[in-house]
Amino acid sequence: MLALASRCTLRRPATAQFLVVIGTTILQSTTVKTNPFLQRLFSTTPSVNQKKKPKTKGGGMDSTVRVAVSGCGHGTLDALYASAKASCDERGWDNLDLFIIGGDFQAVRNAKDLTVMSVPPKYRMLGDFPDYYSGKKKAPYLTLFVGGNHEASAHLWELYYGGWVAPNIYYMGAANVLRFGPLRIAGMGGIYNEPHYDKAHYERLPFSRSHITSFYHTREFDVRKLLLLREQVDVVLSHDWPRAIEYNGSTDQLWKWKPDFRKESIDGTLGNPAAGYVMDRLRPGYWFCAHMHCKFPAIKTYKDPTKAELAKMKEAEEEQKAAAAVPEEAIANPDEIDLDMDDEADASPSKPADDAIPPTLEDATPALEDATPTLEDATPTGEDAAPTGEVSEEVRAQLPASFAKPVPRPAGVNPGQPVPPTITNKTVRFLALDKCLPGRKYLQLCEVAPVSKAGNNPKKPYALEYDPEWLAITRTFAPYLTIGGQHMGEAAPDLGEAVYLPKIDEERAWVEENIVSKGKLAVPHNWAVTAPPHRRGDPESTDEQPDEHTHPQIVQFCQMLGVPNLWDASPEERAERKAQGPFVAPGQPSSFGGGGFGRGGGGGGRGRGKVVHEKFVRGGRGWAKSVESSTREPEGWPKR
Repeated sequence: MLALASRCTLRRPATAQFLVVIGTTILQSTTVKTNPFLQRLFSTTPSVNQKKKPKTKGGGMDSTVRVAVSGCGHGTLDALYASAKASCDERGWDNLDLFIIGGDFQAVRNAKDLTVMSVPPKYRMLGDFPDYYSGKKKAPYLTLFVGGNHEASAHLWELYYGGWVAPNIYYMGAANVLRFGPLRIAGMGGIYNEPHYDKAHYERLPFSRSHITSFYHTREFDVRKLLLLREQVDVVLSHDWPRAIEYNGSTDQLWKWKPDFRKESIDGTLGNPAAGYVMDRLRPGYWFCAHMHCKFPAIKTYKDPTKAELAKMKEAEEEQKAAAAVPEEAIANPDEIDLDMDDEADASPSKPADDAIPPTLEDATPALEDATPTLEDATPTGEDAAPTGEVSEEVRAQLPASFAKPVPRPAGVNPGQPVPPTITNKTVRFLALDKCLPGRKYLQLCEVAPVSKAGNNPKKPYALEYDPEWLAITRTFAPYLTIGGQHMGEAAPDLGEAVYLPKIDEERAWVEENIVSKGKLAVPHNWAVTAPPHRRGDPESTDEQPDEHTHPQIVQFCQMLGVPNLWDASPEERAERKAQGPFVAPGQPSSFGGGGFGRGGGGGGRGRGKVVHEKFVRGGRGWAKSVESSTREPEGWPKR
């Protein structure tokens, strides 16, 4: 009776008063007071099993990590953090260890950053981030995010290797692996675009329209590094879905939510094939992503390869080793720059721009100007001279590492295969989430248990640390990396595991001696303001692009690792580049209108519709539905 009364108080006050009188009379009757069964039946006090679960603390030596994961951020930090707090209260958690955002974070510092963000002008908004960047607010939870296809590109360009965008908010960079307590977390950003996949990171301010969209396209060079990992990873973060992951979940439900996905799935264009390669290589315990604007759980299970498959992989591995041992002149590559081609041939440029030639590791090789002579100075004369139009092998051997010829990949074997025996996990829990809007399923609480042995069961609170294996891979690839340079320039070719793995082992020894043994693995809290933060009263829109900055975090990271800082430049160099203006591709308007892009930012993007900014506040429309959804275990996930 009292329960019915509580439901009638708003619309039927007279009925509610009548029910209260009846209920009170029943409870005070002698029959109810003397009968234990009736006491329980009419009692308004919850039983032991019905009482709200008390808040549990996350301290101690528990190996699980309490994580909140969200889909696309779209600048709605306030709503995301408030939702996480409400969900923790609902579940009885006293705190979170880590908050993950699956891209489209939009770390917009001021109005200039909006001009190089791939969003139509009418949808550009500063969002909540300027308050966190200026120090007015601080993220209540350690926050980790990967790049999406709607990002403040100028800000993220400064942090290619990863870094803090604001206090307590860390960007994973183009690709990265970090340690967090007992977890090993890998990340890859962007979305797939085939024409740009094999290209270098040629974008540099000022950006053209083409560069604004190509900046966020996943690059094979970054994926290649992830595919060389040999130690087990616990969590992978990406923005786009791994290709064909939908067939490991409820496709019928997905087609119902997103009918257009069915045709794309059949055509083989849904998702990122590079992310699929990474999943098949790393096989993490958990994979979180966003982008498609829907909640979709799946389970991907791997089986041990058959004898025939093992034989095929072994044969492919031997072919690759043999190819790596063949003299370079015997290997043809139709995509590389041909140094022997006729000077008068009307083909691709004979050499990249000067700033596209990367220096090598500072401690391992001579300075670039000493190591790479010009063709005029180095080519022999007289009897030793090579025929006209050709380059001697002596000069070819002195060229930077990025000019090495690739090792052909055996047919029928995907990149990253075979999986090394040190990667043992067989079950991947996949979860994609929606964007932060009322009533949408954009948040999920998880207790993530490690499948690796990365940590030594450290005590909470956990902190971010660099990963030794990843640092070794970063040092190995530093000589091959280019930033800026020739438009649509090719990335350094893939030389194969047979070449890379011995180098990674050498660099791992260097990392152990110079970083691990000296206690330098902890990620320093060295965030710093580069571009001026937006202040109240400042204009919220402009046509002027942001200036390029050298981020102190990158300077410190490169010094620690002993690799070149390719993001640095003198004020004169930057002023000259800005005066020249952005690169204009053929058929592109010469004026910079700034980001008036269609679905996904154009250029093959897949942005999944409009970027909608809607006021979403605690307790508002759709709040309870979103919070309730975040506390339930994803459907189909096996219990630990």
